[in-house]
Amino acid sequence: MEGVRHIPFSLSRWEEGPGRRMRGATDTPLQMAFEGIAKPNLPIPARLRLRYNHSRKESRTMLTLYYAPATCALASLIALEESGLAFETKKLSFSDGEQRSPDYLKINPKGRVPALVTDRGVLTETPAILGFIAEIAPAAKLAPFGDAFEMARLQSFNSYLCSTVHVNHAHRRRGSRWADEPAALEAMKAKVPQNMADCFTLIEEKMFEGPWVMGETYSLADPYLFVMTDWLPSDGVDPARFAKVSDHHARMMLRPAVQRALAYDRG
Repeated sequence: MEGVRHIPFSLSRWEEGPGRRMRGATDTPLQMAFEGIAKPNLPIPARLRLRYNHSRKESRTMLTLYYAPATCALASLIALEESGLAFETKKLSFSDGEQRSPDYLKINPKGRVPALVTDRGVLTETPAILGFIAEIAPAAKLAPFGDAFEMARLQSFNSYLCSTVHVNHAHRRRGSRWADEPAALEAMKAKVPQNMADCFTLIEEKMFEGPWVMGETYSLADPYLFVMTDWLPSDGVDPARFAKVSDHHARMMLRPAVQRALAYDRG
């Protein structure tokens, strides 16, 4: 099976004393009993509490990433490689129109990639998939969970890549999403170099912390930026114009997870 990764699984553990329930925990009857909710008179010394880690349970499940080469799905593939989670990949051929096949449309009616199949359903959209990967692989430390402001900054950066940078890039080859007239399509293509350069000027000067997107710590924003930077030459923009972003791209190329993902992407 191609693209498979395996991870160890740690059992949930008991904890003594009060404390907050972990994010994603489930109130089972047993847990409620230990909390003194279902059976408040239950004689349990020091109110022993079962700590149920939903994330670790989730991470045992095989994930399947539907993927196409040279697309934004590369960011999700890199994140999976970084995470240590078990997963498999299924590569689609856009040139053969496989993203519009009846079988794939049952998985993702949008007809786009990435799509991540989990035991609870299918996730689409890169920011959502990246966040899910980070949540179920906390040991990989791909997101600043526990720091609400830093988490919001990360989401803000990735949202900008998704809603603005990617859309500007798409005007070069996907202009038919927005217009039908040949003149309008050509006008959109002509604006791509300027629009992409404007986006990366903002990233370079105002948004990028360095040496990684968020500063000293690698995060979900790094593979996503890496993908967008990789598109600049085809969009008519010289990446060398952006020293910090270019340095980031070179640093990303040294990461084993990125090298594995690229080998699959370009193989």
